[in-house]
Amino acid sequence: CSFLSSEMRFHIITAAFLWAAFVESRKIRGISSSYKRFYRERKSFLCIDGSKIIPFEQVNDDYCDCADGSDEPGTSACPRGRFYCTNLGFRPHYIPSSRVNDGICDCCDASDEYNSHARCQNTCWNLGQKERAYVEGQMKTLDEGLRLKQQLIEEGVLLWREKQAQLRELQRAAEDLQIKLEEHRKRKHEADRLKEQTLKALKAGDRGKAPSIFRTHFKTFAHFAELFQFTQLGRQANKLTILHLTHLKIARLCLCAASRSPLKIPPYIWRALFGNTRGAQSQQRRIVNLSDLLFCLAAEWEAADLKKVEEAYETVNMEISDLQKKLEIDYGTDWEYLFLNGQCYKLKVYEYMYTLCPFNTVSQKSTAGTEVSLGLWGMWAGPAKNRYSQMVYENGEPCWQGGSRTTSVTLTCGTETGLRSVKEPSKCQYIMDFETPVACQPVLKQRGVHSEL
Repeated sequence: CSFLSSEMRFHIITAAFLWAAFVESRKIRGISSSYKRFYRERKSFLCIDGSKIIPFEQVNDDYCDCADGSDEPGTSACPRGRFYCTNLGFRPHYIPSSRVNDGICDCCDASDEYNSHARCQNTCWNLGQKERAYVEGQMKTLDEGLRLKQQLIEEGVLLWREKQAQLRELQRAAEDLQIKLEEHRKRKHEADRLKEQTLKALKAGDRGKAPSIFRTHFKTFAHFAELFQFTQLGRQANKLTILHLTHLKIARLCLCAASRSPLKIPPYIWRALFGNTRGAQSQQRRIVNLSDLLFCLAAEWEAADLKKVEEAYETVNMEISDLQKKLEIDYGTDWEYLFLNGQCYKLKVYEYMYTLCPFNTVSQKSTAGTEVSLGLWGMWAGPAKNRYSQMVYENGEPCWQGGSRTTSVTLTCGTETGLRSVKEPSKCQYIMDFETPVACQPVLKQRGVHSEL
């Protein structure tokens, strides 16, 4: 009897260990380490959602008792259940419990097919090696991108200062041109007034007044530098000759200026200026004729000068306005995106060539040469923590279905700057992936940290 009792005790102990192992296997299968505390051996089990208490032996018994499926983490009994793949050496993750023992290996450690005909091999180590190599490459890219970003930040600061200095210089030039503009307007007004007086005198038949008008207002034309060299000739000539040469030089200068404009010189003017005349009387008549013409030509001269100054003033103001608009754009906290302004990046996708000009336009050009605007610079549209991660371009050309084309540009970290992909997920709505070092962020990438539920 004692022998039988010992043998019986041995079988009882063996059975107890087997049962404990069975219970343990049911208890821990499909459970993450952070949830094991809910599945400790006890008399009862509380559903994780707190909705129900069941005997602990009903856990993983292939029958769903809890509405949240928490009593069957290792079986496919519950429609809302999830099975946890431990995947040692790779990334752990959840799969729907309906995939447990379905003959398809979903977990790289094969833990989801513990009771099926599938012959799964543990591939977690190989997958882990590939991912670690990928992550290492990404970290190297991040390090290099951050190094390049720092260079671009320094360049951006210098470029910003240059733009500010350029703006100040243009504003000073505009002030100087405004002063010149007022001076030339006064000169033109005076020249027009003298022209009117001369024409009025000639119309009245009082030709003798024309030379006197010239002599009275001679200083008006003193700004012509070449005029003064003829005063040297006057030292050995009579006053009439000085007057004649002075008239002739100014008239020729006026004609040169007028000939650069659409003004056509009538033949009688050429004859009056360069015709052959002899004697003092003829010379005097010639002076009168020159005086008659001088104020008309001087008015044209002043008008041409005024137009040039006006054009220069307008050009400078346009440059100031354009530069001010560029400086008003948000180029990042350290102006790191300033270098993108004025640049354009292209990418060919099938039969289309896409062009992104940051802070300006986005366009699409077909092989037939038709170009379509996909949007104009709108704003930064990234999340609050990284608002410079996305650009939006709006008000492109109208779409045939109505509305305007728009483009969203996502900026990603890289060691080079350029377009990487273009997609059109919905009609006339475009998505671009734009890679650049300035998009790199100095953040720690944590691997293996995942949401449990």
